[in-house]
Amino acid sequence: MKRLTVAILLAACTSAALAQYIWLNEKGVKQYSDMPPPASVPAGKILKSPNGVAQASTPAKPAEETEGDAAKKAPQTTAEKNADFQKRRAEQAEKEKEAEQKAKQAADRKKNCEQANNYKRLLDSGERISRMDKSGERAYLSDAERAQETRENKRILEDCK
Repeated sequence: MKRLTVAILLAACTSAALAQYIWLNEKGVKQYSDMPPPASVPAGKILKSPNGVAQASTPAKPAEETEGDAAKKAPQTTAEKNADFQKRRAEQAEKEKEAEQKAKQAADRKKNCEQANNYKRLLDSGERISRMDKSGERAYLSDAERAQETRENKRILEDCK
């Protein structure tokens, strides 16, 4: 009987010795102790207490939470997880498609601006510029046509800035 009493006392002492607190300090470093953390440590930073409850991972329920709210936060089924994954995947594909379109538009704009700059240099050079008319013959730009082309090209280049 005496041995049984001693065994019970030893078991009670060891369970008290195993009581540990784990919390994160202000620098985010885990602290281990058999004493409770200082009062300055917020409850959300306490990871484990002797009763075995990890307080940071299981926050307390707000008082106004109803049964309907609890049902909404129930663990998701595999089908729901799959649907969420497919939705995120579709959203990501849409974002990538939009980014690709924007990149293509930017590349096209850059190319058009380069062509407009080259045409501006040609117009400013004073060289004679010829084009093919409907009959396939070479026709040169007149001074009025050159001035008109210069104005249009300048308008295009303003969009390039």
